[in-house]
Amino acid sequence: MEIKKYLPTMIDAARDAGIAILEIYNSDEFETIKNDDELNQADLKAHRAIENKLLETGFPILSEDGEEVSYAERKDWEYYWLVDPLDGTKEFIKKNDEFTVNIALMHNNEPILGVIFSPVLDKLYFGGKEMGAFMDENMDPEHQLKLIKNETDIVRIVTSRSHHNEETKAYISNYENAEVITMGSSLKFMLIADSEADLYPRFSPTMEWDTAAAHAILRGMQLDIVSTENQQPLKYNKEDLLNPSFMVSTLK
Repeated sequence: MEIKKYLPTMIDAARDAGIAILEIYNSDEFETIKNDDELNQADLKAHRAIENKLLETGFPILSEDGEEVSYAERKDWEYYWLVDPLDGTKEFIKKNDEFTVNIALMHNNEPILGVIFSPVLDKLYFGGKEMGAFMDENMDPEHQLKLIKNETDIVRIVTSRSHHNEETKAYISNYENAEVITMGSSLKFMLIADSEADLYPRFSPTMEWDTAAAHAILRGMQLDIVSTENQQPLKYNKEDLLNPSFMVSTLK
């Protein structure tokens, strides 16, 4: 299957979700009414915007904010969409702009095409294993993401802005010359893609929809998100959708 043909639909879906989120995020009442109900409203509006676009493909959708799908129903899916309509809910609430829309096309439980959109920053990333990785909406050499080797002695480690635990601190302490960069949502992965960070260790909980789109994009750069349990790429469409601890590294 020529998967590139789905990119325009994915990008349109991500941008429509961004519009829906920003309507709430930029409302005059946001600071006084932000609460779980307001957050749920942003999540659901983004989910519906994505669903409206992706349903036309005929593939089923597994979304953080969609209806729960039993493992018995989804375990034999060949192609499906794995979606996080609003990744970085804590960043949304804090209004620090570091949240994203994540959409991944999955095939036989592997992420083959991913789109990540930052609505506030208006940054769009997309890619897949057979096509490379790109920023913005142009698939040309000027917009292709390529890893630039870190020639310094400093190891740049990106960590979660809101989930920085003791295990992460212990890992960082292994590096004498570590520079720690904090970031929210799937933008942490994109710091790796942008050659602005060398390592992303994650020892706090994430779900499959948190990583799938980024995983597809990183695979376009010959990188993987690797489980710390077995040093193998993350598995998807498990009965339990919780990810193990993982690592992304550009260090050899």
